[in-house]
Amino acid sequence: MNDIRVIGVMSGTSLDGVDLVFVRFDSNDFSRFVIECSETVSYSLLWKEELQEAINYSDEKLALLDKEYGIFLGETINTFLNKNAIENIDFIASHGHTIRHQPDEGITLQIGNGKEIAAVTQQKVVCDFRTQDVALGGQGAPLVPIGDKLLFSVYDYCVNLGGFANVSYDQEGSRIAFDICPVNIVLNHYTRKLGLEYDDKGALAASGTINQELLLLLNELPFYKKMPPKSLGLEWVKEHVLPLIDKNETDIPTILRTFVEHVAIQMNAIMIPSKTKLFTGGGVFNAFLMKRIAFYLNERVGLVGKQLIEYKEALVFAFLGVLRVHDEVNCLASVTGAANDHSSGKIYLPD
Repeated sequence: MNDIRVIGVMSGTSLDGVDLVFVRFDSNDFSRFVIECSETVSYSLLWKEELQEAINYSDEKLALLDKEYGIFLGETINTFLNKNAIENIDFIASHGHTIRHQPDEGITLQIGNGKEIAAVTQQKVVCDFRTQDVALGGQGAPLVPIGDKLLFSVYDYCVNLGGFANVSYDQEGSRIAFDICPVNIVLNHYTRKLGLEYDDKGALAASGTINQELLLLLNELPFYKKMPPKSLGLEWVKEHVLPLIDKNETDIPTILRTFVEHVAIQMNAIMIPSKTKLFTGGGVFNAFLMKRIAFYLNERVGLVGKQLIEYKEALVFAFLGVLRVHDEVNCLASVTGAANDHSSGKIYLPD
């Protein structure tokens, strides 16, 4: 096929690492694509601590971190290119790592300086996909739904279970999408207190019991009654969710069990059981969580291949880059609440 060759780069809020994909898109039909190779590069302990703390940094310190992280991404991409003998790519599309996201106050920040990535890799870079949308009055999130609409239209619902759960679907001709609730950003916060990066297959949660009072309080959080467009960030979790949990429960298996139930209930509140669903993101590997989601939906939840589960977001950011380079719409006003549809992302060329 006459193809567009793109490296997609994604770092999620759950800090499991940098996701990289090499994708070939058919230039005559973007929905025809092949993921040639993919990899997740885990963060060192130093990077993980830095990214966790960055929300508290001054503007000056963040500006420096933005450059340092851009250099780190560039070097990580170079290693990926060399390791897989990838040549003649058209560009790199990088999401960056979200540090601040308060769109109602006109704030969104993803670090990973595009100029630095371009300099280190000597490749064209498309990045900073959210800023323009927030400037247009939008939430700057979620951005994946344009990919859901154009690449995965066979599914009624596209659901990502990452740091946060989000969903996208068509409603009366418009794409609707929003964050449903936190997932791994909360679960991993508590498993780390036990020295574990995550709850493998949900075994710890399965061993706990539900704190019914805490479950009720979580389900009554005002965010769940808001109409979309709406999105969540780490700030909201730190202000509303973690204090609520810590005030009402100290046993970690009980916290995990209760929060898994909370997530499953919130998912069920959004989706119609009989419709087709694409579940992707790291949370899909939490077998106990998927079991509880299936219980509330009262149906068997089918899963797709491991590569798509793990790398769909990196794939879609590669696709957002393709749309941006072709000056086609990659941000939907019906999803983010922006003043209009637009083509978002900054383009950097190597010096």
